[in-house]
Amino acid sequence: MRKKPRFVATVAITAVALMVFAGCSSASTKGATSSALQAIQQRGTLRVADCLSFAPFGFRNASGNPDGYDIDIAKAMATELGVKLQVTDTSSANRIPNLQTNKVDVVICNFTRNGQRAKQVDFTAPYVVASEALLVRNNSTIQTVKDLTGKTVATVKGSTDIQVLQQLGVKAKTQDYDTSQAAILAVKQGQADAMIEDSNFLAYQAKLDTSLRETKGALIPPEYNAMGVKQGDQIWLNWLNLFLFDYNASGANAAAYQKWFGVKQQYPLNPQY
Repeated sequence: MRKKPRFVATVAITAVALMVFAGCSSASTKGATSSALQAIQQRGTLRVADCLSFAPFGFRNASGNPDGYDIDIAKAMATELGVKLQVTDTSSANRIPNLQTNKVDVVICNFTRNGQRAKQVDFTAPYVVASEALLVRNNSTIQTVKDLTGKTVATVKGSTDIQVLQQLGVKAKTQDYDTSQAAILAVKQGQADAMIEDSNFLAYQAKLDTSLRETKGALIPPEYNAMGVKQGDQIWLNWLNLFLFDYNASGANAAAYQKWFGVKQQYPLNPQY
């Protein structure tokens, strides 16, 4: 059993103390926004948004319960906080609105950090690294992005897929789908010639279905996926970053990745732990 890090508890206690102090200080602090960390502890529940159509990151198991790589991380967070876990199914398009409307405390859902998104939400340190690849049928002649000219590529709403294709100068038609599973089905049924997505996710999907294959070679440099939180809550962000540091440094993250993907992490985190 992994020893519970003392610093996590210390940060939580410190955060509560700061909130109490703020409540007892001068009138100028009245109305100040309290941290999600305090709200979670008072509520006794950690509210996490995860894409449950993105196996093995997130999905519903045979019992109908949330499961997967991201869910294991969420469970570890709830355990450290000493609270219950509540998982809300979300989509790529709804990740940011879920945070902005206070529906959830944190989003763990293949969230690639970029400057445009950082204008709307705050990001933690990364917990998994990926690139982008293509998923095609086994009998497809598509080997690289150069073969996509005039083809139809399935993309997921709210993702960075279309931007990646634009950056690569791909002259292909794109078709948006609400979920990754819907995009995969489009490829299988011939409605799309290829799907562009996270390389970790596609490698797993190709193992599940031998009628599909992942193209070789990364389409873009590594992308660092992180958790998303509502802007301006530094206390909650600090706690999450300390949690992730311990989760990585202890080897728990590497073990969880091996458990769900059956291989070692494709790309190392930077800095490496």
